[in-house]
Amino acid sequence: MLGLQGRRGLRGRAGPAIARAMHDIRFIRDDPQAFDAGLARRGLPPQSAALLALNERRRALTTELQSAQMRRNEASKAIGQAKASRDEAAAQALMAEVAELKTRMPALEAEAAEIASELDGALAALPNLPAPDVPDGADEESNVEVARWGEPPVFDFTPREHADFAGPLGLDFEGAAAISGARFAVLRGGVARLHRALGQFMLDRQSGDHGYAEIAPPLLVRDEAVFGTGQLPKFADDLFRTTDGRWLIPTAEVSLTNLVRDQILDEGALPLRFTALTPCFRSEAGAAGRDTRGLIRQHQFDKVELVAIATPEQSAAEHERMVDAAENILELLRLPYRRMLLCAGDMGFSAAKTYDLEVWLPGQGRYREISSVSNCGDFQARRMAARYRPAGEAKGTRFVHTLNGSGLAVGRALVAVLENYQQADGSVRVPEALLPYMGGLTTLEPA
Repeated sequence: MLGLQGRRGLRGRAGPAIARAMHDIRFIRDDPQAFDAGLARRGLPPQSAALLALNERRRALTTELQSAQMRRNEASKAIGQAKASRDEAAAQALMAEVAELKTRMPALEAEAAEIASELDGALAALPNLPAPDVPDGADEESNVEVARWGEPPVFDFTPREHADFAGPLGLDFEGAAAISGARFAVLRGGVARLHRALGQFMLDRQSGDHGYAEIAPPLLVRDEAVFGTGQLPKFADDLFRTTDGRWLIPTAEVSLTNLVRDQILDEGALPLRFTALTPCFRSEAGAAGRDTRGLIRQHQFDKVELVAIATPEQSAAEHERMVDAAENILELLRLPYRRMLLCAGDMGFSAAKTYDLEVWLPGQGRYREISSVSNCGDFQARRMAARYRPAGEAKGTRFVHTLNGSGLAVGRALVAVLENYQQADGSVRVPEALLPYMGGLTTLEPA
């Protein structure tokens, strides 16, 4: 039987997953000041000196081990020569030397493995470096508004938050709490139909209009997958883990991005574009007291995810293309929004550059995040060993760039539709773009 554990540490198959290069140690060695400057923009102290010291110790041990191996082979060969020439003293001395080397080499191997593990662990805990055009800043207060679309609707009544009026429409938090506890919801009737319509509408637009290949991915993944996209080891507490050692995906980004794990792709096949509509599961360990009412922050929610795999030369344009695809959904639904460029201190762990789309919520009287679209550069690719072979090159490979974004979060889109299309009598008009999915239902009426 499949069960869930409360404390979700990094165990089981974590060992092989950690054995990846997270940051390019050659870049750190060649330009330690630039590396530390990038970390400083993330609010972290300098790390290059400690990392390079570990790397030099690892290299020294590797060299010493190789030298010991060569000398053992030479001495073993010389023993036979000494015995053939009946030089017993030389043979005994060589045998003693070989015995000492056989004793010393396992200790060198163990120390080298320990240092390598320490170096990998230190690198794995460090976030991606921000791109040069990302603004400085410690938190959301330093994010920069790039664009705004649509005007907030004007009501002839005081608009309410969805949690205050959508109960009679079929939004049931009490029933969910009785079954599962806080941060869950039961959707009934028209609200359930509207939620389903939103997910299908988004998936159809992203696969049909924007060229993302539809995928139905696994919802349970191994350690290697969540390590590859950067959730492990640092954010294990934000995830749910099953009793058999797998993880419930916090986003389809994990499954979709890992489709190219350990692969060497042809440059001509890039960019690859994937989309999926899946449930997502998050423990919200760090969200105590935040958004405790309503659908904004749930343990389980649906989301249409967008993932692109590109060359370094393609990734900037692919990032803008992905943002446009997410914005198109909001525009078709006639939902006012703004695009925000996140500052270095507010970006996710794996991101080099992120745009947030924030939709207008009349009940709260402010914009709230509904999509986050990130270019991760080669950060995730290094963790996954995802590479491509440039056209015309027979041997050399380069790391791909990975990008991901919400196109969109279905539950938050439902909130936005409920609040922007609410009417004075508690009913909600169905957006025109969703009518083909609603089976003739044009208005949600309170029971």
